[in-house]
Amino acid sequence: MNFDPLAYGPQVAAILALDGNGTRVMPLAAGTCCSAEARGVIRSTTAAGLFPAASSPEAAMAGLWLYFSCLDESHRVSQQVPSIEGSFWHGIMHRQEPDAGNSAYWFRRVGNHPLFPALREQAERIVARHPGTRFQPGTQWDPFAFIDFCSDSRSTTSSADHRAALEIQRVEWQLLFDYCARRQSE
Repeated sequence: MNFDPLAYGPQVAAILALDGNGTRVMPLAAGTCCSAEARGVIRSTTAAGLFPAASSPEAAMAGLWLYFSCLDESHRVSQQVPSIEGSFWHGIMHRQEPDAGNSAYWFRRVGNHPLFPALREQAERIVARHPGTRFQPGTQWDPFAFIDFCSDSRSTTSSADHRAALEIQRVEWQLLFDYCARRQSE
């Protein structure tokens, strides 16, 4: 997937540039907020300020916090977003926490998200690049199977499974962030 941080405006691109330009591989289990500078910059603005024409500015903000592994901040925001995108971010955050049961609860609220076909397709490509990976995307995206796969892959950090889980999680973030942050007219 080609992720272009400039698609979200120069201010968001500058924030993402603080760690990987939107291509950072986030941990499968909670870490600490990886950038004090990003935390400060994000705190100093608002969702409407960063994403003025986005389809879901608050959901995009939850995703931005999550990108930097600022789980508490992401949780606070996603909890206040009543849309399925808020539930999607909430589910990812709890998967990383890790709290598989709570993650599954939020993914049940998501239902069948419009991003799932693209996510399944990208996951299939990633799995093909990692021979021996146990995860099979199937014919439809199954967020519950992915929760289990991430849980199982956390302890085997040098395995193909772990690498595939990280890469799938990254593309999941990119797709959902794009969906929430992209300008409404696009």
